[in-house]
Amino acid sequence: MFAPTAPAPQARAAADLLVGLLPSTVPLAVAPMDPARGPAAGASAVVATFVGATSVELILVAEQAVADALADSGATPISLADALRPALEAAASAFGPGVLDVAEIRPVGADLTGEGLAAFGLVADGVPQAWFGVRNRSRADVPQQRDPRQRADLRLLYDVEMTLTAEIGRTRLPVRQVLELVPGSVLELDRAAGAPADLMVNGRLIARGEVVVVDEDYGIRITEIVSVEQAAQ
Repeated sequence: MFAPTAPAPQARAAADLLVGLLPSTVPLAVAPMDPARGPAAGASAVVATFVGATSVELILVAEQAVADALADSGATPISLADALRPALEAAASAFGPGVLDVAEIRPVGADLTGEGLAAFGLVADGVPQAWFGVRNRSRADVPQQRDPRQRADLRLLYDVEMTLTAEIGRTRLPVRQVLELVPGSVLELDRAAGAPADLMVNGRLIARGEVVVVDEDYGIRITEIVSVEQAAQ
């Protein structure tokens, strides 16, 4: 379900963050989108949903800009979604803590038109080179009370398996450096050696722990359970 209006200040901040990591052969600036100078309906859009305190759909049309940037650098071709992922992650950070879903590629169609959308042209010398849109997603109403039978039904989920991921650190790289990675490359992470690893479920931090070895396999010994308030920080 989409809200009637997009969060304009946050949307502009997202566009400013995105343009700094968008692959391009020329510097780009953010401007309000001129509908008469928008992309063709058949142009490929990379669309990703961000879920957090403010949930939005991010729409980015930049296929030609990426193709030109890759051709100019002589780098190995990568998928459009992978090339634009760092820019989308930067844009999503404008909306606070949350999870950015895997992006899909589809014809832009009418995604950059209609109500509830903040749309921008990413221009060079006044000429649009790419387009970016933010559409707000509203949360469904949450009932204040649950029927006892509904609470009992939750027990049916107890045996459902979930994927837990241990994360020892992160780093940010421009697309150019990602394309230049070779065997033997060393990346400096944002965490000191010996620091606790993060335990994530569906992209949400739930615990921290130390890396151990169990029967020649790596494991995590839990040292801290993270509260909802801590995870949001």
